[in-house]
Amino acid sequence: MAQPRHLEEANMTSSSETGQVTGTKDKDYNIIWFTEACLSNALRLETYIQDAERDGDTELAGFFRKAQAESRKGAEQGKQLLRQRLGS
Repeated sequence: MAQPRHLEEANMTSSSETGQVTGTKDKDYNIIWFTEACLSNALRLETYIQDAERDGDTELAGFFRKAQAESRKGAEQGKQLLRQRLGS
């Protein structure tokens, strides 16, 4: 019986380098993935902020703003690491 995809990915990432598949070393790919995830999260949270504000829930909007700031911070840190490691 085949394993669920997430288990296959977990097994693959824990036991071997997959850079030959992507053309990018795993550790570099991981920084790229993390940075993109942070940027996407910041965008998604903007929608959540607007939804909360539209409903008059300032507490929830503030919560999402804090989360968005952390996502932006993670994205900036990821971009800095990429610049240092990939040389732009």
